[in-house]
Amino acid sequence: MAEQETGTETSLADETYRALLEEILSAQLAGGVVVQERRLAARLGVSRSPMRDALGRLEGQGLLVRNGKSMLTVRVITLKDYLNSLTMRLLVEPTAAALACPEITESKLAELAAMLHAIDEDPDPDPAMIWRFDDALHQGLGEASGNPFMAETIVQMRRYTTIFERQRRLAQRKPGLEDHREILAALAARDPEAARQCMTQHLEKVRQRVLSTY
Repeated sequence: MAEQETGTETSLADETYRALLEEILSAQLAGGVVVQERRLAARLGVSRSPMRDALGRLEGQGLLVRNGKSMLTVRVITLKDYLNSLTMRLLVEPTAAALACPEITESKLAELAAMLHAIDEDPDPDPAMIWRFDDALHQGLGEASGNPFMAETIVQMRRYTTIFERQRRLAQRKPGLEDHREILAALAARDPEAARQCMTQHLEKVRQRVLSTY
């Protein structure tokens, strides 16, 4: 019984963590907002124990921080944070794309191509569809690289860039569509150097697009 209860608590904590992470990534919980544990627990319908666990994980990942009054708040991702994260992504993701080239499966490539085609064909695509594709491509390459440390770095750094872009509504309706098409073509051709170059160019364009707005 004790094991079952512990398993249930762990499951609830995981679900609570994922729910809060999505709210932070989608800017539903905006930067600077004070986190009220009791209210969040009531809103999500969980006890305070799994809520504390989830908040602790988010704080450990740097997505929640303590303000001057030691109150837990959603981290504000600054332009400097964003650019630093992009610098890390430029160091890691082109290599991940090159490593993924011979390893990524045909079924994964077909899935990514279908997602991109759906965005391309829709005159007014749902932003959530665009973000799902972006996650599937960048995180998928991290996983296919075969290097778990590289994959985890990509996930962590993309969280910061995603929050920044969503909170400031910087993403275009169909951001980087042609870049993504070129990355997929390089992957399909199993050309590591082309994949490396395409990913580098894509991230550099992202950086320049953001800098041009400031």
